[in-house]
Amino acid sequence: MNYQETLDYINSVRRNVWKLGLSRTRELLHMLGDPQDDLRFVHIGGTNGKGSTSAMIESVLRTAGYRTGLFPSPYIEEFRERICVSGEMISEEELCRITEKVKSFADTMEDEPSHFEIVTAIGMLYFKEKNCDIVVLEVGLGGEFDASNVIKAPDVAVLTNIGLDHTDYLGTTLEEIARTKAGIIKTGSSVVLYPNVPEVTDVIEEICEERGCELTTADFSRMKSIDADRGGQTFRWDDRTYKIRLTGDYQLRNAAMALTVIEKMRELGWEISDEAIESGMAAAKWPARFEVLGTDPVFILDGGHNSQCAEAVAESLERYLPGEELTIIIGMLRDKDYEAALDILLPYASYCYCLTPASDRALPAEELAEQIRKRGVDAECVATAREAIKKSLAAGRPILAFGSLYMAGEVRSAYRLLNT
Repeated sequence: MNYQETLDYINSVRRNVWKLGLSRTRELLHMLGDPQDDLRFVHIGGTNGKGSTSAMIESVLRTAGYRTGLFPSPYIEEFRERICVSGEMISEEELCRITEKVKSFADTMEDEPSHFEIVTAIGMLYFKEKNCDIVVLEVGLGGEFDASNVIKAPDVAVLTNIGLDHTDYLGTTLEEIARTKAGIIKTGSSVVLYPNVPEVTDVIEEICEERGCELTTADFSRMKSIDADRGGQTFRWDDRTYKIRLTGDYQLRNAAMALTVIEKMRELGWEISDEAIESGMAAAKWPARFEVLGTDPVFILDGGHNSQCAEAVAESLERYLPGEELTIIIGMLRDKDYEAALDILLPYASYCYCLTPASDRALPAEELAEQIRKRGVDAECVATAREAIKKSLAAGRPILAFGSLYMAGEVRSAYRLLNT
């Protein structure tokens, strides 16, 4: 298969089908020699903050001299972002070769693997071939029955902020969702938890006690913000000062999670110097999270997808753009709590341009615009991100592009092309 044929195959495999259970992934990986069993992991689940936390942890470990794997979900612009080693995406040639091998076994299975299960197998095989010392592995959906959960006990299981999301699959209450996400906790792992509401914390504490795992909850009181602008942030963690490129107040909390994980890894014997932590945190990049794409006018991209993300964006708008009226480019998925997100963000909007994200689960732009108009803000449907960006730039106001990550990649690419 050439590169396009490889992508066509990956994207054709039950892309939006989620089936509970790990049997297909285990069967496929077993035919491939169980590469995951020869790897070590930091396994990261939760509702929000997984990507940024993963990026910071991976950057620190790579700076410390380890050969790292990174398996984020989903990608923003290029599929190969899904599988990285030491900061480099898998090459087109390697992706073609490994996918063809995985396909040859997947085609023999009576129960066809899903899209995410195929991608997980490709990633595990590649990380094994590249002799990764540690893989920072992000959960795709939930935890207990996610394809990534075929691994043995990770060195650290990480649970970021947990909220109501994917209720069709994970449960309708915070307790149910927390229990499903806590499925990544295995006997022998250290566990790091984002401070949550009691409904979540009680479940995690119960499961850690049952499985004999040490639980550490990140202590945000150790974090003190020193300075922040649209280019990044400086903060103190205990008695050391760090800088990060990531903007948004919520990134300080994600940084606290990453630093807590690194502390646990040091306790486990990983050699990570203070200098590696400082340099790795400063070098970490994560696109589409309150990312400043331009400054004339200010153009911010945030691939938020639920009300928690919207609250985090609103918090950052109050800090970085106080009192400003924005043009908002927005596209959401139907199965997200888009109405709550609108209620949070529309008070900052002067005008909205609505897009339909490239997903079977997309909320049509016309329906989104109708919901926005009901809330007293003018809205217009546009066919492409390029059109929305051109019209927004012409208005001269600060711009926020918010919504599904399926939209964020299109916005990011279109903005870059319009400014080159």
